[in-house]
Amino acid sequence: MSLPPGFLDELRTRLSLSQVVGRKVMWDNRKSNPGKGDMWAPCPFHHEKTASFHVDDQKGFYYCFGCHAKGDAISFVKETENVSFMEAVEILAREAGLPMPARDPKAQEKQDHRAQLADVMEQAVQFFRLQLKTGAGAEARAYLGRRGLDAQALDRWEIGFAPDGWQALWDHLRGKNVAEDLILGAGLAKPSNKGKKPYDTFRNRIMFPIRDPRGRCIAFGARAMDPNDNAKYLNSPETALFDKGRSLYNHGPARQAAGKGQPLIVAEGYMDVIALSEAGFGAAVAPLGTAITEHQLLMLWRIADEPIIALDGDTAGLRAAMRLIDLALPLLEAGKSVRFALMPEGKDPDDLIRASGAKAVQAVLDQAIPMVRLLWQRETEGKVFDSPERKAALDKALREKIQLIRDPSIRAHYGQEIKDLRWQLFRPQRPSAPRTWQPRGKWQPERRAPTPSARSSFLASTENAEIRLREAAILAIAILNPQVVIQFETQLEEMECLDPELASLRDAVLRHAIDDPDNVKDHIVESLGAGPLENLLGLRHVAVIPCVRKPGDVEKAQMTLAEELAKIKALRGLDAEIAEAEEELSDVTDEALTFRLAQAAEERNRASRSQNEDRAVFDIAENGARINRDEKDAFQAIMSGIKFERKRR
Repeated sequence: MSLPPGFLDELRTRLSLSQVVGRKVMWDNRKSNPGKGDMWAPCPFHHEKTASFHVDDQKGFYYCFGCHAKGDAISFVKETENVSFMEAVEILAREAGLPMPARDPKAQEKQDHRAQLADVMEQAVQFFRLQLKTGAGAEARAYLGRRGLDAQALDRWEIGFAPDGWQALWDHLRGKNVAEDLILGAGLAKPSNKGKKPYDTFRNRIMFPIRDPRGRCIAFGARAMDPNDNAKYLNSPETALFDKGRSLYNHGPARQAAGKGQPLIVAEGYMDVIALSEAGFGAAVAPLGTAITEHQLLMLWRIADEPIIALDGDTAGLRAAMRLIDLALPLLEAGKSVRFALMPEGKDPDDLIRASGAKAVQAVLDQAIPMVRLLWQRETEGKVFDSPERKAALDKALREKIQLIRDPSIRAHYGQEIKDLRWQLFRPQRPSAPRTWQPRGKWQPERRAPTPSARSSFLASTENAEIRLREAAILAIAILNPQVVIQFETQLEEMECLDPELASLRDAVLRHAIDDPDNVKDHIVESLGAGPLENLLGLRHVAVIPCVRKPGDVEKAQMTLAEELAKIKALRGLDAEIAEAEEELSDVTDEALTFRLAQAAEERNRASRSQNEDRAVFDIAENGARINRDEKDAFQAIMSGIKFERKRR
C-alpha cells in the first residue's frame, strides 16, 4: 500500500518522539531538559547503566552514543516492536488518532469482510474458553494438567475446548445473530451434504487459537480427545483470513521476544511452542501441521537472521530437516541462514523440558549445527566410500546441491566447507601428536626428548633415520613443485612420517596442493606458521636437491619423487623381511630363509643407491647380476682386439 504525500509528515507532527520512546525507557532527570525536548536515557537497544541514548524532540530524531542506533518514531517502533514499516505506521496512526488512508472500494470491501470474519473468530475463542471450564471440558483440563499447564497458562494461551456435539458452536453463534455465511466463511462450520443445517468443524477437541502478527485470531489448531480419531491434529480450513503456508503459530509474541534478543526457535507443534515459551524461550513458533514452506522461511528471516530449527529426535524430524535444506539452499543470502538443533532421540522440546528442564533445552540449542553440516551428514551418513566411484558420486551429489545457491559468495564458502569436511573424511587416520601453543600464534607439535629405551628401539634405527631424511626431501620437492602432487597423492598419503612436524607438512600439502597449487606455501604458513617450512627447506640434504634449489622442472620433480618414494617402499619392505626372518630364525634355518635374507640384502642395496645412477653406470645381465658399464666396454674392446688378431693370422 502506498501512502499519500504528507501523511507521514502529519503523523510525525501529531506525535512527540519522547512520548513514543518514553514507553520503553526511563528518562534520566538529571541530564534531561523536557522544556527544550532534550531527553536522555539508558539505551533500549543494548544493556547499559549510563544515559547515552539521546532524543531530540524538536528534530524528531534519536541517537545512541554507545551502539550508534539512530532514527525517528517509525524506526523506533520498527526496532522495538520488531514489525514492518507499514505495521509501525499503523501502530503510530492509531496512537495519534490519525485514520489510515482509504484504499480503493474493492480493497476496502475486502478489508471490511476480513474484519467481520475476525470478529466471528474472536467470539469462537471466547466460546471455546468457556467450554473448557465446564463439566464437558473436565477430561481436556485433566489432559492439559498432565502436560504441565496450570490455569494461568491456559488463560495466557487462550486454550479452549470444542464440545462433542454437531452444532454446539453453530447454535451459539446463530443465537448471537452472526450471519451463516460469516460462520461458514470463517471455517468454523461446514455445510451438510444431507440437506441439514451446517455442522461444527471442530468437535471433542482441545482448541488452540492461531493469531496473526497483529493479534487477530485467524484460525484454530485442534487436538482430538478421542484416541481413535483419524486426525490427531486438525487445523482450520483456508479462508479469507487464513493461509496455512503463510502463517506461524505464536508469530506476534515471538517477533517481539526476538526483537529483544531471544533466539528464534522453530518447533513442530503447538504444545512444543507453549512449553518453550513457558520455560523462558519466548521467541518460539511453529508451522501449522506441514513442512516449512518458502513463505514461512522468508517470514522467519524477517523475524531473525538465523532461526534455530528445533526438530523432534525421530525419523520424521530428521526428514523434515532434510527437506528444509533443499528448500532453503536457493534462498540463502548473506547473513540469512538456519541452524538445526536436534532433540535427543524420541523426544520433542516439550518432552525434554518436562523431563530435564529448560537447561537441557538450552544445551541442545547451544549445540545447534549450521545447515552445511546437516547437508554433509545427509549425503554421507550410513554410506561407505571405499572406491573412487563412490567418492565421485558423493562429490557429484554435493556439487549439485551447492549449485542451487544463487549467491556466489555463499556458494564459494559452502564449497570450501565441504572441501574441509571431505578432507576430514578421506584423510588417512593417524594418531595425532600432542600440540602446544607457541608465541607466534600457531599450533605446533610438542617436542619431547626421547627416552633411553626409545633411542635404542627399532624406530630410532639407521634405516628409519634414512627414511626420515628421504621423507623430508619428498615433502620439500612436493611443496616447491605442487603440480606433481596429484600424480603421487596416494603414495604421499601412505607415508608414515614418524616426525610430527613432517606429518603436519604432509597433511597440509595433501590438503591444499591439488585445489590451490599456486599458494601452497602461503597455506602452510597460515596453518602451521613459518617455522616448519623454514626448518624443512633449511636441511642441508634438502637444500642441494636440484628441483628444490631451482623448482619448476616438473619432469625432473616427477622423476625424483618417484625414485625417493620407491626407495622408501624398498626400505619398508626390507624392515618387514628382516623382522619376519628374525622370528623364523629361532625355529629353523634352511636354504629358503637364506635366500630370503639375500633378497632382503639386495633390496637394501637397491634402496641405498640411485636408480638413475644404476641406469647410467650398470647393465643388468641375464642372471640379474649388475655389470659395470665401463668394465663391460673395456672387456668388449679386448675381445674385439683378439678377434682382429685372429683374422689377420
